[in-house]
Amino acid sequence: MEGVMSPSNQKSNSISEKKGAFDAQAFLDSAGVARRVKAFKRAEIVYSQGDAAKSVMYLQEGGVKLSVVSEVGKEAVVAILGPGDFFGEGCLAGQSVRMGTATAITPSTVLVIEKSEMFKVLHEQHGLSDRFITFMLARNIRIEEDLIDQLFNSSEKRLARTLLLLARYGKEDQPHGVIPNLSQETLAEMIGTTRSRVNFFMNKFRKLGFIRYNGKIEINTSLLSVVLHD
Repeated sequence: MEGVMSPSNQKSNSISEKKGAFDAQAFLDSAGVARRVKAFKRAEIVYSQGDAAKSVMYLQEGGVKLSVVSEVGKEAVVAILGPGDFFGEGCLAGQSVRMGTATAITPSTVLVIEKSEMFKVLHEQHGLSDRFITFMLARNIRIEEDLIDQLFNSSEKRLARTLLLLARYGKEDQPHGVIPNLSQETLAEMIGTTRSRVNFFMNKFRKLGFIRYNGKIEINTSLLSVVLHD
């Protein structure tokens, strides 16, 4: 579902400007800025691998899964994004097609910024430019950490770290402790193991009080002990 948003029907941002977040409403209200916002249902495709890459996305509400499918049909989940995250930015670096698929994992609202418009505002709006650079640097650090995690840590540690990251652990300006009730297949794809192994560790974490199921998955910060334990 797509539409034009006005100040009267736009919900207030969950992250306030004083915390350094990009003010999406101010961006929408800026003169000359295309005001395209799209709403997605759970499991709806935002864009598919191989689609033309013509825009950058900004996730205002909800959650989005980024995944890639190999030539032999094997799928890997490469990221789970939350409010305040950008995605689809590869078009700014010359990518002509999407390298992966973006899927809403909860009802989500996405701000769609055309490539030419994104280049324009990055030059003209320093607040957006600063936030975008900060986001990209943080994502690069996350990719390096994910690679180290995949190479050196056990599947149990990888799962614990992934759950903590999904719960926004360590981000003071974000709500944390609860994550969407992702399937065990999705979690297995994210950490590079089997669904049965994920099931085993999730049951173990639950019995130890590290997590709790209540429609969603509630994460106790004590789960960090799994990551820190040698």
